[in-house]
Amino acid sequence: MSEPLDAAQAALAAEHAAVYGYGVLGGRLSGARAAEAREAATAHRSRRDSLARTVRDLGGSPVAAAAAYALPFAVPDAAAALRLAAELEDRVAGVYSDLVRSAAGALRRDAAAALREAAVRAVRWRGGSVAFPGLAERPSAPVPPART
Repeated sequence: MSEPLDAAQAALAAEHAAVYGYGVLGGRLSGARAAEAREAATAHRSRRDSLARTVRDLGGSPVAAAAAYALPFAVPDAAAALRLAAELEDRVAGVYSDLVRSAAGALRRDAAAALREAAVRAVRWRGGSVAFPGLAERPSAPVPPART
């Protein structure tokens, strides 16, 4: 397998997991946050479908979604759902970072856009940002907003 194909497969697997995760957390949210979760789930389904086509274009067979995914922690309430949403977006940003590094041309641009979208969603869910979204070296705590 090629490096871009491997990275695209990893991104596809992360999108499958994100779609599943949003299905879990969406039921714990209401109002504007529930609408935001539905929009994010739709965006991840769209990226997932696009990545499946990309994997085929690169000569691979798209990795299938699992029947279920282990969550990193229990999600009994809205607060945990918000944490899960931020975690899902961080994980997606990480795999898109790998795809940006390994791809070129249009695939690289698409991966960079997906990384940016995931980072923005993570900030919205978390209420703060990290220094370098998508990089493993990022700090575990959010970076506080700059004071003006």
